[in-house]
Amino acid sequence: MVNHKLTVREATLGVLRSFGVDRVFGNPGSTELAFLHDWPDDIEYVLGLQEACVVGMADGYAQATGRAAFVNLHSAAGLGHALGNLFTAFRNKTPLVVTAGQQARSILPLRPYLFSEEAAQFPKPYVKWSIEPARAEDVPAAIAQAFQIAMQHPRGPTFVSVPSDDWGRPGSAPPIRRIATDFAPDAAAIKRLADAIGQARAPVFVVGADVDRNGAVDQMVDVAERTNAAVWASPMSSRSSFPERHPLFAGFLHAAPGALAQALRGTDLIVVFGAPVFTFHVEGYCDLLTNGTPIWQITDDPTDAAAAPVGESIIGTMRTSLDALLSVLPATTGRRRPDARRLSPVPRAANPIPPGFALHRLSELLPADAIVVEEAPSHRPAIQEYLPRPGADSFYTMASGGLGYSLPASVGVALARPERRIVCLIGDGSSMYCIQAIWTAVQLKLPITFVVMNNSGYGAMRFFSRILQAERPPGIDLPGLDFVSLAQGFGCNAERVTRPEGLDEAFRKAFAGVGPSLVDIAVDDAVAMLFEEGESKREKHAG
Repeated sequence: MVNHKLTVREATLGVLRSFGVDRVFGNPGSTELAFLHDWPDDIEYVLGLQEACVVGMADGYAQATGRAAFVNLHSAAGLGHALGNLFTAFRNKTPLVVTAGQQARSILPLRPYLFSEEAAQFPKPYVKWSIEPARAEDVPAAIAQAFQIAMQHPRGPTFVSVPSDDWGRPGSAPPIRRIATDFAPDAAAIKRLADAIGQARAPVFVVGADVDRNGAVDQMVDVAERTNAAVWASPMSSRSSFPERHPLFAGFLHAAPGALAQALRGTDLIVVFGAPVFTFHVEGYCDLLTNGTPIWQITDDPTDAAAAPVGESIIGTMRTSLDALLSVLPATTGRRRPDARRLSPVPRAANPIPPGFALHRLSELLPADAIVVEEAPSHRPAIQEYLPRPGADSFYTMASGGLGYSLPASVGVALARPERRIVCLIGDGSSMYCIQAIWTAVQLKLPITFVVMNNSGYGAMRFFSRILQAERPPGIDLPGLDFVSLAQGFGCNAERVTRPEGLDEAFRKAFAGVGPSLVDIAVDDAVAMLFEEGESKREKHAG
C-alpha cells in the first residue's frame, strides 16, 4: 500500500478545517487556480464580484461568528482593490486571514505579469502580520500562524502571499495547536478602579465597540446596574455595547472635543470600557483632558492604552476584566440613579420624507431579533435617536470611516445569522462603493433588506462643508442613481418610496419576503447636524 504524500494545498485545507473554516470568501484569478481546483464539498466558496466586497463579506462573517474568516484574493491588483476594506477590518479589530496569489517562483526574477514585488509589504501597516513564505513547504505553517495571530487580542487581519506553483508541491500539515486568547487584568489596578467607582459621587461609564465585540454586554449591564452609573456610547462606536433604551443609557458622545466635554460635565469619574480615550473627528479643546477629572480605561489594546493622553489604563480582555471588576465592586445601591435620557419627539410625516420619520417606522416594524448593518453617516444622529438597538449582536458598522464596508458586511452577517433578518441601512453614496454585493446576496438567497436612505448626495460632506466653511465644493450631489433598476439588474426585488404613507407597506413586504430585497427611500436632503461642534470652537478660541 502506497502512502499518499500531502501537497501544500491539501495540507492547507487541513489547516483551514482545524480552525473551523466552513467558508472561503474569494474572487478567483489565474494565480489561485492551483488552490481552487477540485474544490472540496465541505468548505463553501463565497464569490464576491470585486475584492473590496470579498473582504467586507468576510469581515461581517468573522465579527458575527467570532472566528477568523479566510479570504483568497487575486494577485497584487486584487489586494489593491481590497485595501480600503482591509483598513476597515484593521480598525474593526476583525480576525481575518487574507491570502493573495503570487506568480510562480520560477519566473519571479523576470518580473512577470501579475507579480507583486515585496508582496508582504503591500498591505502594511494595516495587517497584524504579513509574510510570503521562503519555501513552498512553509505555506501551511504560515497560514496556521496567521490564524493564531489574527485571533490574539487585539484581533485583526493577517496576510499571506502564496506563489501559484507552491500549491502542488509536497507539504506537511503543521501540528494542531490551541492558544488561549483571554488575559486577565492587573488585580491591584482593578481594585483601585473599584474603590474609585465606589467613592465617586456621579461616575460616568463610556462603552465602546470592544464590549459587544467580545460578548461582554451582559456583564457591562451588571456593572452599570451595580453602580447606578450613567452609560454613554463612545464617539463613533461601531457596535451597540449597551441597550439603548435602558434607564441608565445616557446617549451617544460626539466626536467633537467641546461637545463631548459638555455632555460629561459634572461627573467626578470617567471610566472608558473597550474604546479609545477619545475618538475625535474635528479639532478643538476638551477640558476633561486638562481639568483633573479622573479618567480610567479598560482595554485589550496596548496601543489604545498608550495613546490615552491622561488617566490610568488597565490592559485585559473585556470579559475577564469585567468579571474581575464585578468581583471587587463595593455595594453602591445608595447612589441616586441619574436622570433618564430625554428623547426627541418623532418627526411628523411630510414630503419630502423626514429621515427621522422613516427610521421610526423602520424601528416599529423591524423583527425583534433583526440585526442592523449601517453605513449612512449623514443620518447617524437620527439613527441613534429613532432606531434604538438592544445591545449584544444587534448593530454593526465600520470603525474606520471608510465607505464600502456595510453592504458586503451585511452578506457576511447574514451567512453567520441565517435565522435572523438583516437590515443593511445605507446611504445612496455609500451604496455605490460595493453595490456588487447585492448579487452575492441574491445568489445565496440571504434574508437581507437593503434600505437606502436616498438624499441624492453625500450628506455628511454637505455638513462638513458648512462647518469647515468650504464654499461650493464639487462632487457632493449624486443625481440620476436608480437603485430599483440596479437591484433588479442583480435579480433583487426592489421598490422606491417617495411618500411617507408608502413606508409601512414597503417594509412589511420586504421583511416578509424570502431572500433579499431593496427599499429605496427618497428622504429630505436638508443638511443634518452630525454633532454640535460650535462649543468646541468657542472653547478653543477662548483658550
